[in-house]
Amino acid sequence: MWLRDELLKSIWHAFTALDMDHKGKVSKSQLKVLSHNLCTVMNIPHDPVALEEHFKDDNEGPVSTQGYMPYLNRFILDKVRDDFDILEFNKLCWTLCYKKNINTTHLLISNEDAFKVWCIFNFLSENRYPLVIITEEIEYFLRKLMEAMGTVLNEEQFSDYKLQLNKRKNCLTAWELIELVGMGHFSRGLNHQTLSMGINEVFQELILDVLKQGYMMKKGHKRKNWTERWFVLGPTSISYYVCEDLADKKGVIVLDRSCCVESLPDKEGKKCLFIIKCADKSFEISASDKKKKQEWIQAIQTCIQLLRLGLPSPHREARQRRRELRQRQQAEQEELEERMKQLQTANDSKHRELEAMRKKMEEAAAKAAMEERRRKQTQIDLQDRYRLDLEREKMVRQQMEEQVAQKSSELEQYLQRVQELEDMYRRLEEALEDERQAKLDEETMRKLQARLLEEEAAKRAELEQIHLQQQRAISQTQAEKKELEAEQLAKEKALQAALLQLESLERERHGALEQYEEATRKLERAANKTKTWKDKVAKHEGLVRLIQPGHKGPQRITNWGPASFTDAELDLRKKSWQERKNQGAPAQ
Repeated sequence: MWLRDELLKSIWHAFTALDMDHKGKVSKSQLKVLSHNLCTVMNIPHDPVALEEHFKDDNEGPVSTQGYMPYLNRFILDKVRDDFDILEFNKLCWTLCYKKNINTTHLLISNEDAFKVWCIFNFLSENRYPLVIITEEIEYFLRKLMEAMGTVLNEEQFSDYKLQLNKRKNCLTAWELIELVGMGHFSRGLNHQTLSMGINEVFQELILDVLKQGYMMKKGHKRKNWTERWFVLGPTSISYYVCEDLADKKGVIVLDRSCCVESLPDKEGKKCLFIIKCADKSFEISASDKKKKQEWIQAIQTCIQLLRLGLPSPHREARQRRRELRQRQQAEQEELEERMKQLQTANDSKHRELEAMRKKMEEAAAKAAMEERRRKQTQIDLQDRYRLDLEREKMVRQQMEEQVAQKSSELEQYLQRVQELEDMYRRLEEALEDERQAKLDEETMRKLQARLLEEEAAKRAELEQIHLQQQRAISQTQAEKKELEAEQLAKEKALQAALLQLESLERERHGALEQYEEATRKLERAANKTKTWKDKVAKHEGLVRLIQPGHKGPQRITNWGPASFTDAELDLRKKSWQERKNQGAPAQ
């Protein structure tokens, strides 16, 4: 159920926009149209006669907010149910008021983003009119926005801005907040898309109560197949869509006090499983990893626990706690100021008493001097009486001096008490400052821890990726090793075959050498025989010449007889023999 105060804030903007003269009053015709539109978007039956009946005694002039509130409470807000679209309701009020208060053309954000900032303002603003947002809530919103954009708030820049804000009025209106965000005063260096995504994330978290969202696998109830869905967790339900643009809604899981969520073991090839058990059915869901699974289980258990305790959503509860803390601090401050006023009043009263006592002492001193002069003027016979009177006066003076000393001691004790109270006030201020600093340090450490967890998750994912790459490299290396072993085996076989062939060639070379030596020996025997034959021919030279006359020039003698080959044929045979010899040498 939407809180009545939040609905009244949006209606107040619309009512103020209809107040053209800024006098706090709107005509009844405009209120009729406004009431009819409110009833339409909030699914409430509209009674057109009720407004006339309500203001029948005040037919003259426009209607103020005080006059419209009883009608609004009785005929509209008392009939509100949970089945209306709060975004449509807010857009109706936004449409009526934004054009008369701000122009988004010169801003870095779109009209849709300005509407979301306006809704966030209504959520964080104080419950007093006119609506404003104080410095603490502005800082809370800016820190949320910076965190959503993946950066941090510039503390020095925000401190300067807070000082400027304190000099004026220590708060902002809705349109001033939109202009602050739209001008990019704290988001310089970031593009428009990043700013828009940050505003949308804060809007979903604070206004739409989106506690967690993301992709997960869901098991179907009919076909039992697993389908990836975009899940959105709210305080009372879990909606799931086809994708993250939220266009095609596939279903909703309604959470109540009887629901529970449990972890499941891995099965059907799915890991990181958990189940949501409701009264009518159960839903089996698979997260992407164990961390996401644990985050979803914890977030759903938190929602169920809040439903069992009857508490509002976490952001509304946190807002209420911040308001209660500010109220307590304000009450303590007022009480301390009241005590200081009481102490100041008591101090003034003591000063007045001391001043009156001083005047009395002066009057007594004057009276004593007068009596002294009178005694000097008396007769000598009254000297004894004068002496007695003088001693009496001395005693009185001593008593008065004792009283003055006593009063002075009381005054010193009082001043010491005032000093102690001032020291106590200063220590209280230091304690408040230490508490505020401790909260800031706690917030800083929480953000640092979140960032370290994110870096750890990123490094873990990187290590897993490196591990997968190493596994793939190892498998590839093993395959290459097998190929190299096969290739080495083939080369060894080829080497063995080559060795066998080399041995065969070696045997052939030895055979050729033996043949060559045999041929050499035959050649030598033939040469010896030829020499013998030449000698015989020389002895019978005349007879030979008579039988076979030849050329008168010098004749070449070869192993085959004189002039068996010509010089050209002999050169060709010599070259051919030299080439065969050269080819045989490398083979050996």
